[in-house]
Amino acid sequence: MAKDQALTPAVELAKRNLVRFPNESDEYRRARNALLVEEIELRRQIERVAAQRRALPPGGAVTKDYQFQGEAGPIGFAGLFGDHQSLVIYSYMYGPQRDQPCPMCTSLLSAWDGEAQDIGQRVALAVVARSPIERLVDFKRHRGWRALRLYADVSGDFTRDYVSPEDGDAPAISVFTRRDGMIRHFWSDEDLPADPGQDPRGAPEPMPLWTVLDMTPEGRGTDWYPKLDYRARQLP
Repeated sequence: MAKDQALTPAVELAKRNLVRFPNESDEYRRARNALLVEEIELRRQIERVAAQRRALPPGGAVTKDYQFQGEAGPIGFAGLFGDHQSLVIYSYMYGPQRDQPCPMCTSLLSAWDGEAQDIGQRVALAVVARSPIERLVDFKRHRGWRALRLYADVSGDFTRDYVSPEDGDAPAISVFTRRDGMIRHFWSDEDLPADPGQDPRGAPEPMPLWTVLDMTPEGRGTDWYPKLDYRARQLP
């Protein structure tokens, strides 16, 4: 969208809305059109934020040759890009101190596994964790993931530099670029303090789970989170 392109006010667009559903009341339609105004503004805000993100000045150069252990063997940081100019890394909360991986991270990655081949048409996508690669691959098979590329940050150098200086088991999304032979950090999600009554969440929201639940009367709630296994547990 051109910067100088005038946008029709959201209120005016909502007035043009001719959608009606069976047996809806006038009260419902008034409230729904008022919500439609906010949805239009939200969409525009999302677009403005994305444009501002894309316009960030060059980030810091990546000067270390981080090494990882992949499913096919050792690989350097540059190798994670493949043929792409941009690389998205998800730092998975599945360090060696954990008996099982983080259920929230796992829910997110299960959704991303279905999109990984589509994402791979545009940018490179890698999942990095501190556990040994054998452990990561075992869980990948257990979960039924097919398309995600998993890597072990064996030394922890990458994790300490871009996720947690204390080498903590923390989630993160990091984006890097490779332009004219130079690899740079582009963007990472940073800590967004939660508003009152809300659980911590990012912007943008990376989990399709929350996007769907936010469209329902129940919403995402404040004390429900996904689980690793929903099968009924049998008593001994």
